[in-house]
Amino acid sequence: MQVRSYKLPRILCLTVVDPAVVFADLGYHILLEKPMAVTKPDCLRIHAAVKRNNVMLSVCHVMRCSPYSLKLRELTRQLGTVVNIQHMEPVGFWHQVHSYVRGNWRREADATFMLMAKSCHDIDYLHFLMEKPPRAVSSFGSLVHFRPKPVGASTRCLGCAVEAECVYSAKKIYLDVPPIQVSQPVVEIEEESQHGQHDPVGRKSLVPWYNGDRSAAAGYQGWPLSVLDGTQWSSITEALRTGPYGRCVYACDNDVVDNQVVNFQFVDGATASFTMVAFTEATVLFGTKGELTADGYSIRHFDFLSRLVTEHIPSTLSSSKSKMTGHGGADYFLIENFVHGVRTNDPSVLLTGADESLQSHLMVFAAEEARVADAIVHF
Repeated sequence: MQVRSYKLPRILCLTVVDPAVVFADLGYHILLEKPMAVTKPDCLRIHAAVKRNNVMLSVCHVMRCSPYSLKLRELTRQLGTVVNIQHMEPVGFWHQVHSYVRGNWRREADATFMLMAKSCHDIDYLHFLMEKPPRAVSSFGSLVHFRPKPVGASTRCLGCAVEAECVYSAKKIYLDVPPIQVSQPVVEIEEESQHGQHDPVGRKSLVPWYNGDRSAAAGYQGWPLSVLDGTQWSSITEALRTGPYGRCVYACDNDVVDNQVVNFQFVDGATASFTMVAFTEATVLFGTKGELTADGYSIRHFDFLSRLVTEHIPSTLSSSKSKMTGHGGADYFLIENFVHGVRTNDPSVLLTGADESLQSHLMVFAAEEARVADAIVHF
C-alpha cells in the first residue's frame, strides 16, 4: 500500500459557529472554547440552537471553575450587599507582544477586538461574582504604546542596533535567558522602619515567563516557542529572522488596543470596573459587611463587624494529578464540571452554561460598543 504524504496548509482562522449549530441539531452536548463567537448574531445563533435542541453547552470560561474562584464567590455572598468590584487583568508584556502585537490576534479584522480576544473571561468573571444583571456600561481604551518604531530601530530584532536596550526584543523573549543577578530578598517596609534604611536589592521573579525559564536557552520547548515552527535553537532563530514573531513591535501592523477600562452599573446600582493593561491579577470586592482582596492565589476577607482579617488559600490538589494544569489547574476543573453535567444529564450543575455565557458575551459586545462610540450603552 502506498502512503501519500502531504503537508496541510496553515489555517489562520476557523469559525466554530456552523459546527456548533450542526452538532446541537444532532443532539450532541457541546464544550466550546471561548469566545463562543466573535459577533452578537453568531452568539445568539449558537444559544438558540442549544435551546431548540435541549442540549447542554459549556463555554470554557475556566476562571469560574477553579476552587479559588468558587471560594471567592462563596465569600462574596458573606459581604452583605456587594457595592463595587474592581478587577485588573495584566496581560503581561511578553504575552501582549507575542499574541496581540506580533501574533495572530493583532488585527481586529483578522481575529476580533481585544476585549473579546483576551478578556471576555474577565467580563464573565465580573458577571459570575456580581450575580445580577447589568444596567449600563462605559469604556475607554486605545493603542498607546505599540506604534511606529523609535529612531534607530530595525524592522527585526535580530541585528537591530538597539536590541540590547529593548524590553520587547524577540531575542530576549524566545531565545535568551536574561542576565538576572539574584540577591537577598527585598526588605519589607515595616522592617526598614524598625532597622533604618536599607539599600534596594533585586530578586529573580518567580514567574517563568519573566525570569527566562521558558526560553530556548533554558531548554524549554512548550508554548509560545511551539508556535514558531519548531522549538530547536536553529529553527527559532530562522523563525525570528523571517517570520512574524521576529518583527520589531514598533513596526508591526497591529491595531488592537493595549489598554482598556470598562465600567459597569448593575440593576441595583452596584458598580464594577475592569482594567486590561499590557504591562504589569488583582480583584477587590467591597460589600456592606466586609471586603475581599484576591490575587489569583489567596483571598483575604476583612469582616467589618469582627474587624478580623482571614486569609484563604483554596486547594488545587485534584488538578495536580492531571496533565490539565493550564490556568492554575482550572482547566481540569472545567472538564470535570462538564463531564459531571453530561454524566448526570443535569445542565444546572454547569458553571459556564449557555445562558450565563451568552449574557457575559453580550456584556463584552456592549462594552466595546461603548468604547468605539465614546458613549454609555444601556442593556
